[in-house]
Amino acid sequence: MSRLIVISNRVSAPKAKSAAGAQGGLAVALTAALRENRGIWFGWSGNECEKFEGKLDMERHDGVTTATIDLERQDIDEYYNGYANRTLWPLFHYRIDLAEYERTFGSGYERVNEIFAETVAPLIEPDDLIWVHDYHMLPLGKMLRDRGVKNRIGFFLHIPWPPTRLFVSLPYHERLVRTLLEYDVIGFQTNEWLESFLHYVEKELGGTVDEDGWIEFEGRRCCAKAFPIGIDFDEFTEAAEGETAAEANRQLSRSTLGKKVIIGVDRLDYSKGVEERFQGYERFLENNPEQADHVVLLQIAPPSRGEVHTYQEIRERLETLAGHINGAHADVDWVPIRYVNQGYPRPALAGFYRASRIALITPLRDGMNLVAKEYVAAQDPEDPGVLILSRFAGAAQQLTEALLINPYSTDEISEAISQALAMPREERIRRWEANYANVRDEDVIWWRKNFVTALKGE
Repeated sequence: MSRLIVISNRVSAPKAKSAAGAQGGLAVALTAALRENRGIWFGWSGNECEKFEGKLDMERHDGVTTATIDLERQDIDEYYNGYANRTLWPLFHYRIDLAEYERTFGSGYERVNEIFAETVAPLIEPDDLIWVHDYHMLPLGKMLRDRGVKNRIGFFLHIPWPPTRLFVSLPYHERLVRTLLEYDVIGFQTNEWLESFLHYVEKELGGTVDEDGWIEFEGRRCCAKAFPIGIDFDEFTEAAEGETAAEANRQLSRSTLGKKVIIGVDRLDYSKGVEERFQGYERFLENNPEQADHVVLLQIAPPSRGEVHTYQEIRERLETLAGHINGAHADVDWVPIRYVNQGYPRPALAGFYRASRIALITPLRDGMNLVAKEYVAAQDPEDPGVLILSRFAGAAQQLTEALLINPYSTDEISEAISQALAMPREERIRRWEANYANVRDEDVIWWRKNFVTALKGE
């Protein structure tokens, strides 16, 4: 049986089954695949070294081999903080105004991908399947091909792919897409991102695309498809029934004194639409003064990418906005927004989700958004909450019974909150059951099996 070689920017060391909820669904799915296929997970350790000299740290955790390297400070600054997170991330999330095009960023990105290719190539055996993940590694397939790797190599993009008219603003955009066409399978979260990529291939490169997503370009043939990712349904629902979740549920219910909780859980990022969420919630408070002190918005926003100045600025703006809303609307026994800058274990989040009447998820652009799916999975079947979801999240194409809103419209957000609070139990159950079926049936294991099957050419 072929081994599976997973390559990603960071490696998540597998945890024992008893540590359920301690790692994300992607890590769980990849770990399961690696166990089944005797595979290796290769990537950056997250650590810094004085000078990279090819050192590879290989360990075995709970049946899975991990292989990691450290990176030099300059590489981290240019490849990760620079090109990945200050050039590609904003551009791919349609924020061309925030994208920074520094030549040193591009050089660092190419250099680190070369380091990855040079280090991982000797580990690859002739029958191995290779699965590369996300925007940090776009050119890696080409670099492996340059080193004589003839194996089947797949790539999956976890974030959106921008429309052609935006993507062409990236210097050397054609060279980057040409490297992608060296993969055998290219996966996207949704048909929308897939169509944007295929449009670029046809209009800018002159490639041909058939109705099944097969691309022919300069004598090479590869396949591009949508593979919407899901959560680890079994693991998450099990965690939602555990004592940690139950205690989190009780804690939130006690502290809110019977008020209806609206929850948002997001990594601190401008793509998540948290500012727009706060503004829409404030509009609801203004338009519905009779309901205002019966609800509370709990926003959990763990910091991220603290070395990138844009993320420092978004944190400052959110703190200012939350303070303004609380100052304008709070009473002695009620604060409308609880804004928390820390993360929680996934079982605790499951308890918070179940205690919340509404999930307010308003990304301006999102590859998928698994928080929406986790919220659905955590609900009480007899009395489920309501999911309010941005139509610009990839999950909106699957969770069609959510209340879909335009996050740029404060009125739409306000009206959706009112509709959700007034929604009869029968309608809440009907909508939840439809969304729940999708979350259950198209989970992360389903996603992983579909991609690996395509990579095998079956």
